[in-house]
Amino acid sequence: MKRKNSLVDLFAGGGGFSRGFYEAGFEPVLAVEVDEASTKTYVSNFPKSLIISEDIRSLECWKLRSLLNHEKVDVVIGSPPCEPFTGSNPNRMKDPLDRLYKDEVGRLVLEFIRILECLEPNYYVMENVPAILDGDLRSALKEEFSRAGYVAHFNLLKAEDYGTPSRRLRVFVSNAHIDPPKSSKLVTVLEAISDLPEPSADPQIPNHDPPPSLSKSKLKKVLRLKWGDSVVRYEGAEGRSLPNLIRLHPYKVAPTVLGSSRFIHPFENRLLTVREQARLMGFPDNHVFLGGRDQQYNQVGEAVPPPLARAIALELLKRL
Repeated sequence: MKRKNSLVDLFAGGGGFSRGFYEAGFEPVLAVEVDEASTKTYVSNFPKSLIISEDIRSLECWKLRSLLNHEKVDVVIGSPPCEPFTGSNPNRMKDPLDRLYKDEVGRLVLEFIRILECLEPNYYVMENVPAILDGDLRSALKEEFSRAGYVAHFNLLKAEDYGTPSRRLRVFVSNAHIDPPKSSKLVTVLEAISDLPEPSADPQIPNHDPPPSLSKSKLKKVLRLKWGDSVVRYEGAEGRSLPNLIRLHPYKVAPTVLGSSRFIHPFENRLLTVREQARLMGFPDNHVFLGGRDQQYNQVGEAVPPPLARAIALELLKRL
């Protein structure tokens, strides 16, 4: 008997996209993730799902179909790496089409489409940065999805509109127009993290052990830091200057959480813990992150925020 509301997650990472769909009532049945630490995290949070820990480029269609017992899947989701497209990457290729067709990492988007054509789900949702639509990329993606037998709608959604305590504008490419009802209010940093206890070496809440220490020079700057200011800046694409080590404003929504970003606590002169950053992404406390500390921070920052994923999933449930 076919499983109801079945979900396949490609480029699954630490499971943020799957978490939102799971909370909406979907059953994760298969995930693909090449990173070892992220795979362990996914397995620990979704033990009933099969997970393939290998390069998606080596996966053959017959193997995937066999693992799924040749059952039709309801939804395929995925977040191919955004580094080739994002404006925060100073080394991205100048020609937008080269980012999709010549960059080896950018070409992973085409692997998502290949697997989509193989599994033939009722719906698909692919997440990435809005810059994946730069130049002629929008037309190219429409054509690629069309070859796989699907239309492509480009749904631009803000995570903070759906209960996530941090800002995040992303495009969700899908064969459905997705426009979930927005939350009635924004969730601030203070609302997200104020009930957490002090970080502890033996934390009752997972991933809430003391964060890495700041260097003496950075700590001096932190002591003078006002809400919203940053300790350092780095160069992004086209010479853009981007902030890092931002002192969070307690009464506002947090800036975008990235794999490379670390935040300073609003009232304490320290970095946020992994759990505090996970709270800013809307992860529940029972979603545990495994691997080294930097790997855990990266899994949080590279995820699709679960509240946004849940809002998308509920829209698809109406159609299934």
